[in-house]
Amino acid sequence: MSPAEDPAHRPALLDDHADSFARLAAANVTRAYPYAPQQLLTGPTDLTPPRSRHPAFYGSYDWHSAVHMHWLLVRLMRRAPGHIDTAAVREVLDAHLTVDALTAEAAHLRANTTFERPYGWAWLARLAAECGDASADGVEGADAWAEATRPARDAVRELVEAWLAKATYPVRHGVHTNSAFALGLLLDSDTATEAATDAVRRWFLADRDYPAGWEPSGQDFVSPALTEADAVRRVLPDGEFAQWLTGFLPGLAQAQPASLLTPPEVSDPDDPQIGHLLGLGLSRAAALGAIGRALPADDPRVPVLSTAAVRQLTASLPHVATGTWASDHWLATFATLALESVAEAGPVTV
Repeated sequence: MSPAEDPAHRPALLDDHADSFARLAAANVTRAYPYAPQQLLTGPTDLTPPRSRHPAFYGSYDWHSAVHMHWLLVRLMRRAPGHIDTAAVREVLDAHLTVDALTAEAAHLRANTTFERPYGWAWLARLAAECGDASADGVEGADAWAEATRPARDAVRELVEAWLAKATYPVRHGVHTNSAFALGLLLDSDTATEAATDAVRRWFLADRDYPAGWEPSGQDFVSPALTEADAVRRVLPDGEFAQWLTGFLPGLAQAQPASLLTPPEVSDPDDPQIGHLLGLGLSRAAALGAIGRALPADDPRVPVLSTAAVRQLTASLPHVATGTWASDHWLATFATLALESVAEAGPVTV
């Protein structure tokens, strides 16, 4: 039995949502418009259709969302193959994850060295790593996807190492340029690991008494506090991490600050910026679950974190697929991270 077929390897919570997520992701990555190009125009010749510039990642509203929605499709092929239309998903991945398309994407990254830094880079590294894992698991078609994504992964490694060598300070706000979130993805992808580990240590290990009560900001989709803690737990042994967390967020055992653990209020889910807060609930759930699992089982913070993770997930999950492009083009990825993280903590219903 391959890991993908082993029920213990696949968080059960994801099964209930896998089909709708796969359909949503496949529709998004093949939909060319609406599209928000993240590029500097240097002249009229730069005004080209997205697909001519990005043959793999032209859909899903923007480049980084297209990348992580492809990650989602590969992830579902590994984790929930019995719950999705694998033939339909494979058709999309075979069409997009080709050597020619990914070579073009890698060339664009190298020619535009700040394009999608660091969020899109990190998701591309996760996609390449997921393709490699799918290949190792024997997922049909994954050998070709892994081979195709190798040039892009190499480009990301080069870009990350050059960036971190000159980046004096981290970016701490809760949107795409957040440094800690990207470093966590890179570490999970085994990409530029030495540089990423060094950056986490140099930027974050001295942090104490983080002002997490100021969160959330009005358009966050990741928590600066929790993404930092989640990055640090990747580079410290468990005992050292528990001690560091005490200094960083000293009120956690008393469920403080409440604003960090309570689901954010989302006044208008269809507003593209306010709607980011739906993703914040999901990314918080994923981080809270992972942080809790890095602590000793008898640590009084564990039940606080696990309860908060379920609350955050439960509040945001109904909004993942609403028929509105503002949320549909990206939230399913973060919902998958949250579902997997919460499920790994133990049996739960959401």
